[in-house]
Amino acid sequence: MAKTVMLMGTSSHVGKSIITTALCRIFQQQGQKVIPFKAQNMALNSYVTKEGLEMGRAQVAQAEAAGLEPMVVMNPVLLKPTGNSCSQVIINGKPVGNMSAREYHKGYSLQAFSAVKAALDKITSEYETVVIEGAGSPAEVNLKDNDIVNMRVAKYLQAPVLLIADIDRGGALAALVGTLELLDDDERELVKGLIINKFRGDVSLLTPAIDFLEAKTGKPVLGVVPHIEKLGIDDEDSVSLEEKQNTALDKPINIAVIQTPKLSNFTDFDSLAAEPDVSLYYVQDEADLKNPDMIILPGSKNTTEDLAYIRKSGIEEAIQKLVAKGTVLFGICGGYQMLGKAIYDPHNVESKQKEICGLGYLAMETTFASEKLTAQVEAECIKLPLKDGIINAKNIAGYEIHMGKSSFAATVKHPFVVKGEALPQREMFDGAYSTYGQGEIIGTYIHGVFDNDDFRRQVLNELRAVKGLTKLPVQINIKMQKERAYNNLAEVVRTNLDMEKLTKIMGAK
Repeated sequence: MAKTVMLMGTSSHVGKSIITTALCRIFQQQGQKVIPFKAQNMALNSYVTKEGLEMGRAQVAQAEAAGLEPMVVMNPVLLKPTGNSCSQVIINGKPVGNMSAREYHKGYSLQAFSAVKAALDKITSEYETVVIEGAGSPAEVNLKDNDIVNMRVAKYLQAPVLLIADIDRGGALAALVGTLELLDDDERELVKGLIINKFRGDVSLLTPAIDFLEAKTGKPVLGVVPHIEKLGIDDEDSVSLEEKQNTALDKPINIAVIQTPKLSNFTDFDSLAAEPDVSLYYVQDEADLKNPDMIILPGSKNTTEDLAYIRKSGIEEAIQKLVAKGTVLFGICGGYQMLGKAIYDPHNVESKQKEICGLGYLAMETTFASEKLTAQVEAECIKLPLKDGIINAKNIAGYEIHMGKSSFAATVKHPFVVKGEALPQREMFDGAYSTYGQGEIIGTYIHGVFDNDDFRRQVLNELRAVKGLTKLPVQINIKMQKERAYNNLAEVVRTNLDMEKLTKIMGAK
């Protein structure tokens, strides 16, 4: 039976995912066969495994930290909000339908726990160490009876729990004490330690607070983890996105991402944001669009509603003016679908709206189907015109997640060629290219296209050339940068947590 530890929080966004990631890397560095786990994720950022199964993005980062290929067994239940208190429910990587919050929490969640137990049984028998992440707070008394991601998991495994509070928000002591107070006796007994996270300043000034917590709760404080700027690790939720919005436009290249209400997979743009010559910022209304060198229309969990938002907010008109003057417009997945002439939803997959006009830049129409396409892909970029240059890039690895199938009303240029047998049921070409005024429009279904170092730098260099700036060699190796980030995170957490005490808590010999 595997050793286990479970990370829970006093609320969402206290750092559970990050500390889970850190422990995965620490145990991996110790030579342990370690695996991350989260029973249920709610996020619009997702990933597709080699088997074509969909899982939460946070567990992908944790898998990478553990030195593993991401597998859906790490996240058997995924909820993707669609709007109006409704989510698409994904079990073991495949969607089973859309449900309201009431439908899910009052009936289905306990059924879904069978998938959770099966996954736990598998990984605890095959791995030496399991690092488990909870969700939100275990003390939500209105949800506890049907909660399958917090104490129900801990009790199933009798896993020791570490409770985390974010001191940067304020009220961390009250949150820790209050959370413990709201737990049942058997749940409280499972909590074996407390962690204070995101601390800024002199930790010695916190000693009275730590002494108070330990005396009040009877639980040891295992450590005070400092606030870490620019983690360099993929984020998962909308709260993380909020932290990305305050970007100074002080770099040679400015890239605007349209932040629609149902934006998904914003990790697609983290590699661009990491470039030393790029200021990447998120735009919610036309006044904030400014004068970017490139505009990105991102993926969406509800393409029709997000397109309506772009139209109603005035962003559509602002984009049109900028593109006509020469700004590049790049659409990914749902953003790519928006670039076409029309989107049809005959089966009401996304909404009650059967048809909506697209932005009209590409001679393409998209029809939603009830079955979702999910697959990893490898592609090449072939002779893609951009400004005064031509982009050619090989070994572009990414993935596709979409409900719609696009067809073309006229001959268009396809900038990508999909290689291999990843998508046997579709054409080998991907994406489309067109021009409007002095601007260029590019669309693709491939998530992660900008994670290809060569492709990303070629695009940026053509934007640089327009401004009379020298083209640069590849500045960042994304894979190596992630590895450094995992190692740095592990070092910070290892230094600031009592690892000896944690080892004893986990029952290690």
